[in-house]
Amino acid sequence: MEASIQVVDFQKLSSDQEELKKLREACEKYGCFRIINHPVPPTLMIDMKLVAKHLHDLPRDIKKRNKTAILPDDGYVSLSVTSPVYEGLGIYDMHSSPQEIQDFFFQLEVSPHDRQIIEAYGQAVHDLASSVAQKLAGTLGIEDIDFKDWPFIFRIMRYNFSPETMGSVGAHLHSDTGFITILQDDETVSGLELVDDSNTFKTVPPKSGSFFCIIGDVGRAWSNGKFHNVGHRVICKEPNARYSLGTFMLSPRDGHVEAPPKLVEVDHTQLYRPFKFKELEQIKYEDLRKFKVTTGKSTPQVLDKFLISSDMHGGKHM
Repeated sequence: MEASIQVVDFQKLSSDQEELKKLREACEKYGCFRIINHPVPPTLMIDMKLVAKHLHDLPRDIKKRNKTAILPDDGYVSLSVTSPVYEGLGIYDMHSSPQEIQDFFFQLEVSPHDRQIIEAYGQAVHDLASSVAQKLAGTLGIEDIDFKDWPFIFRIMRYNFSPETMGSVGAHLHSDTGFITILQDDETVSGLELVDDSNTFKTVPPKSGSFFCIIGDVGRAWSNGKFHNVGHRVICKEPNARYSLGTFMLSPRDGHVEAPPKLVEVDHTQLYRPFKFKELEQIKYEDLRKFKVTTGKSTPQVLDKFLISSDMHGGKHM
């Protein structure tokens, strides 16, 4: 069964109130949307996917050099017993920390040609994510926040699917931790699924040249519960390697996550207590580790631990 995905025209967001209404409804009801007519050149998207393949074809010993100490699993995530098909490379905050991207290039011995593509793509998608976040805030009446300074993680992901892995899990059910994820999903190999309120999984159909946008935990807390942090997973449905490129906008630069006072005033109540992003990240990392290693069952949403009152949040629908 396919998920119902709202398609938002980026070019119309500057002047079309109906398109802005559609954007807000998509975030409130579904926690995701697909964006088209964006400013990232199609040729750059194609080139970046080729670079992703080049990098993941490197020997594993070289890929293991991709390490940072900023966040858990920020650098290279290798194949493991608990995650036998997924691996990813990562760059933290490349738009405002030039040394991070230079370290990445040095660690992986990236060619000059591929360096240019990574830098151009990183800048283009950062600008897109910042603009989309600005539009999202605007739909809630919040106009005084500059999202360009928020830190990002750029992840280059490969799911090593094959005939032997059909039906296996590439990424376990989870919600993203940050504010919003801008995902260039594989346009030829499907596998991304969303979960609705009845715990039914629905397939996200690929669409070439577009970006799939996913609201994360910070997005839900920051919006005072208005936006839905949709749960999703990746399943092997085709016997071919699947590549995706994720730009994850995290939280304000100081790591302080709290709904803007204007939203709290309008709602007459605050849904989540203020918290630090690192606190959420650490709890979620431990929750995921326990899920993988011990229980084998999905635990309650980590964000619920920050609720001021457990009976104040309502369900969302898909």
